[in-house]
Amino acid sequence: MPETRQPVSSPTTPLEDTPGGAGRLPHGFRMDTHSHGEGQLVYAAAGALATTTERGTWVAPANRVTWTPPGFQHAHRFYGETDVRLVVIPVDLCGELAEQPSVFAVSPLLREVLLALTDRPETRPGAYDRLRAVAIDELVEAREQSLHLPEPRDDRLRSVTDRLHADPGHNATLAELGRAVGASERTLSRLFHTELGMSFHRWRTILRIHHGLIHLTGGRSVTETATACGWSNPTSFIEAFTEVVGQTPGRYQAGLRNEIR
Repeated sequence: MPETRQPVSSPTTPLEDTPGGAGRLPHGFRMDTHSHGEGQLVYAAAGALATTTERGTWVAPANRVTWTPPGFQHAHRFYGETDVRLVVIPVDLCGELAEQPSVFAVSPLLREVLLALTDRPETRPGAYDRLRAVAIDELVEAREQSLHLPEPRDDRLRSVTDRLHADPGHNATLAELGRAVGASERTLSRLFHTELGMSFHRWRTILRIHHGLIHLTGGRSVTETATACGWSNPTSFIEAFTEVVGQTPGRYQAGLRNEIR
C-alpha cells in the first residue's frame, strides 16, 4: 500500500473504548498490530481501509465491511478521509460468523444498521443487542467479497512480492523478476500456486486493484489510476476492476460521493 506521512495511532484508539464507535480518520492513518478478545466489524462509510494479518491483506471500500474474529493479530490502514464505524461482536456470538478475517458485501439494510449502531446512544434497554443481531443475520447471508491478497512465506517469493508492492505499476515479467531474485520462472510460478493459491498474473492484478481502490478513493481519475497501477489503457483497467470489485471504477467513485455525509 502507498506510504504517507500521516500520524500513526497507538494500538488502541478512542473508537475501541466502547461497543460501537464512530470517527473520521485522516488519509494514511494507521492502527498498529494488535488483537481483541472479541470479534470486530470495521466499516468505512466513506473512504477505504486495509486490514493486514499474517495471512495477508484485505481491502474494504465503502461497499464492504471487514470482519476480524477474536484473537487474530491485525493492523488497519485508512485511505481517503475515512468515516470509520466499529462494532464489537461478543465472543458468544462470533460462532455464527467466519472463523478467519474476511470482507463482506454491505447490503443497504446492513449499512443502515451499522450506521445506527455507531451514530446514536442506546436509549431503550436491549435496542443495541437487537440491532447487532440484525447485523449478524445480514452478514450470515452476505456474499464474501474479500479482495484478499495473500502473502508468501518462501523467501524467494517474498522477494518478488516485495518488489511488486514497492512498484505495482512495474510491468516486469515473472522470468525477469526471477532473474532479479535468483529463482527460475517455473519455480516462482509453482510457488504462486502452492503458497498463494493463484497465478502470478492474478496476484499482481489483485495487488493493482488494491492500489486502484486507494487512488480512486483519493480522488484520482480512472485514467490516472489505470496508468499509475500499470495498465496499458483505461479499458483494460475498467475490465479488471469490474471483474474483481463487481462494479466499474466510475460507479465506485460515484458511490463514494453519494455516501459521504
